Amino acid sequence: MKQKLLFTMFAAALVSSAEAQKQSGSITAYVITSPEKGGSRWSEVKLVNLLTGEAIQSVYESNLETEPLNARTKKPVVKHDAEAKIPKKQTVILPLQPGDAPGTERKIVVYATSMLKTDQPFATNSAACAYDEKHERLYYTPMGINQLRYIDLTSNKIYYFEDEPLGVLSGPGDMPNQVTRMVIAADGNGYGLTNNGDHLIRFTTNKKAKITDLGALTDDASNGSISIHSRTGYGGDIVADESGNLYLFTASRNVFKVNIENKTAKFIGTVKGLPDGFTTNGAAVEKGTTVILSSATMTKAYYRVNLKDLQAVKIPAAAAVYNASDLANATLVSEKENGLKPADPDRAIIARTIPAEHIAKEKISVYPNPVSTGTVKVNFTDYAAGEYELQLVDLSGKVIRTQSLVLNSKVQVQDFVIPPAVAKGAYLLKVISSSNKILNTEKIIVE
Repeated sequence: MKQKLLFTMFAAALVSSAEAQKQSGSITAYVITSPEKGGSRWSEVKLVNLLTGEAIQSVYESNLETEPLNARTKKPVVKHDAEAKIPKKQTVILPLQPGDAPGTERKIVVYATSMLKTDQPFATNSAACAYDEKHERLYYTPMGINQLRYIDLTSNKIYYFEDEPLGVLSGPGDMPNQVTRMVIAADGNGYGLTNNGDHLIRFTTNKKAKITDLGALTDDASNGSISIHSRTGYGGDIVADESGNLYLFTASRNVFKVNIENKTAKFIGTVKGLPDGFTTNGAAVEKGTTVILSSATMTKAYYRVNLKDLQAVKIPAAAAVYNASDLANATLVSEKENGLKPADPDRAIIARTIPAEHIAKEKISVYPNPVSTGTVKVNFTDYAAGEYELQLVDLSGKVIRTQSLVLNSKVQVQDFVIPPAVAKGAYLLKVISSSNKILNTEKIIVE
């Protein structure tokens, strides 16, 4: 009954989410937060408008029952009786000793062990998530469990990659090897990074998902004494750009540019203008080179910062915002606006889905457009022979229909059927390569 209620809530919220995406002045991101604002249990997921701080959709609530499934078999995960041992700091008052003056108090700090089950989706809390727009999934990992998991945002089901370690984490107390930063990069793959920078982990998002530990990052020669491996570089979040780089914002406000190909981390500066006590725990791209930051410790506001000068500016909010251990959206850092007007959100969505290396290469044309017959013809030009996928996507990012096809000539026409139940309006038709890259995107109007 609770599962049915959760799905009903999700379906209702999905409508408002799609509408919110169409509104100007709405920048949304998935937020890992606490059941209550200001809390520190990172076990809830919400879709939040970062410009107002308001929750648009509740994606996962820890008090509702759910049955996680195996990501490979789609069967219920195996329940484990084993429990994780969580080191817990405690202060113990010792009894008075002979000779102690009345009122004397002897205190020592000890580390006891508390027990926490690991089967719950967000057991041991989480500080790393990544939004996969193509497959409508939110990937994440718990801080104390080396396991990749994801929420299917179309069904709200949760999947675990059982018995497939995500890194080398030995348990909840192994802070250096916790994966606390995660993003989907321009190549369509997900990347997670451990606190100590010793493990850059890649996971593919296709049907044959593969998890690969790429090894340690290397400090750029210009970094000096500021190292990607320092404890002051723990925590934070990463975003990706269109050119295959990652930008790491550590919790202590330092920013590194990470080249995925050679695994080099270059220190580019420290975020300025944030209030005392604001740790930079979540990051999501707004547009261009502007990134919005959240904190796990403060609810006063979110801040936007430009990668060109790293100067933070407060985003005014009417009320307290959700403090968050991580943010995730699908927008990539871009050095150019592609000549598009910011006031045209439909075209902006198209712009950020076309990798620069494909703009002058493969081409498509769609006709008739607008379409009123239920079928459009897609003309492919200069595509390499091989397998591809067509996706019909609404402007909120939801995939409406997919169709596989094989191209074997330089010019080829393919019919694509629009489902009869599709409402009138604007949609995007995407061409996806066999390596999960978005090659072309065309806006179509259904009448």
